[in-house]
Amino acid sequence: MKQAGSLSTQKLSILVPVYNESRTLRPLLEKVLSVPLPMEREVVVVDDGSSDGSRDIIAAMAREHDVIKPVYHDRNQGKGGAVRTAIQHATGDWMIIQDADLEYDPYDYVALLEPVKDGVADAVFGSRFLVGRYSRAMYFWHMVANKALTLLTNILNDLNLTDMETCYKLVRADIMRQLLLRSAGFDLEPELATKLARWGARIYEVPVSYRGRTYPEGKRITWRDGVKALWALFRYRFEIRYCKHEGFLVLQAMQRARRFNRWLLAQFAHYLGEEILEAGAGIGNLTELLLDRRRLCCVEDDLFYVERLEHAYGHLQNVRICQGNLTNPKDMERATQDGAFDSVLCVNVMEHIEDELLLLHGFLRALKPGGCVVILVPNNPALYCEIDKTLGHFRRYTETALGNRLRDAGFDVVRIRGFNRVGGFGWRVSGKVLRKDTLEPGQMRLFELLMPLVRILEHLPFHSHNSIIAIGRKPAE
Repeated sequence: MKQAGSLSTQKLSILVPVYNESRTLRPLLEKVLSVPLPMEREVVVVDDGSSDGSRDIIAAMAREHDVIKPVYHDRNQGKGGAVRTAIQHATGDWMIIQDADLEYDPYDYVALLEPVKDGVADAVFGSRFLVGRYSRAMYFWHMVANKALTLLTNILNDLNLTDMETCYKLVRADIMRQLLLRSAGFDLEPELATKLARWGARIYEVPVSYRGRTYPEGKRITWRDGVKALWALFRYRFEIRYCKHEGFLVLQAMQRARRFNRWLLAQFAHYLGEEILEAGAGIGNLTELLLDRRRLCCVEDDLFYVERLEHAYGHLQNVRICQGNLTNPKDMERATQDGAFDSVLCVNVMEHIEDELLLLHGFLRALKPGGCVVILVPNNPALYCEIDKTLGHFRRYTETALGNRLRDAGFDVVRIRGFNRVGGFGWRVSGKVLRKDTLEPGQMRLFELLMPLVRILEHLPFHSHNSIIAIGRKPAE
């Protein structure tokens, strides 16, 4: 999912929702087409059931310009519905929403692309309240409402935006396609801002010009849209599923469970040295607890996770992020190019690997003599269910089976024991009793809230553990 290459090798998809904008549509599209961009462009124009001739203008301009992609709604679905349709038809690396009313100046695309060119942004908002080239003075109470909604957005999402309601939101296309956008109308703006914040996108703002139109000129937004935006801010801030990436939702929930992560790390911290290879680092839930080590190499196969790790920790001198397949000897050689490690940490990875021995042999080669591998895998084959299948688990283990795998790979087994009884009970209820096929992020939040009780119940043999922790040592030469 990583956006690679310079801007000249990428494409900008300009998403234009249109509803009865025949007076401004042609000059707007001509301006969009004339903007000097450092990248290829496409203009996805969605007519949202117009009845004023807008559809004819779109069709005519599409015949004149190959970069215009017309899409037509038989009935009006609102701005949010039109934008969702445009996203489905867009093929660019970046997307920007452009209203067809000429309130925003397409020549500001160049400024919006500056943080993209510098490689620091996942989304760029065009702020009407930063100092731009010009801004029309009008509608004081609209400004007050915008600033109040922006303030609430910042409070709910821990941001410092100056203009949440701006139309100009330039977003990486891969992120835009992953977000579950549901709004029909102008509440798309708070929804998009909220879900980008929850995604963890790097949001920047740049000043843009604004020439607001009056109601006689066709302005449509009213106080009712402000009420809808207010409701949307709360609805989408606490919506459980805000994106399509199931694994990411689970990892994000686990990332917020910091007490659980510290408890987990405490189970095997004694066996981790100063030079650690973290195999399958995900989005860095444990990585952030290991940043004080002399050398930390995070190996991850998923490019999306690799990029997030790079953004978070790639600037640290003691941390190296490697994209690679853990069962590919060449990728593992690249990970160890600075020398072998005294520890390998592999949490919730081995169950995803079909050839376990190939994985473990790679760990053995990556370790110094006497170095330790720490492995956490799901426990108890009887708990295997649809949730395991959804998460891509090939199997669940027993302590005996895991110990045998380590010995077959050449490790001396130092310690094997179960971990997290409450999690095992919860897994049985969710997967076997309720027959769910995925983990709910809310379950992890509840688990985190109950951590003091979870730690007490860990000592009571009321249920099998959810996981097994095994420590293997490479024999000394």
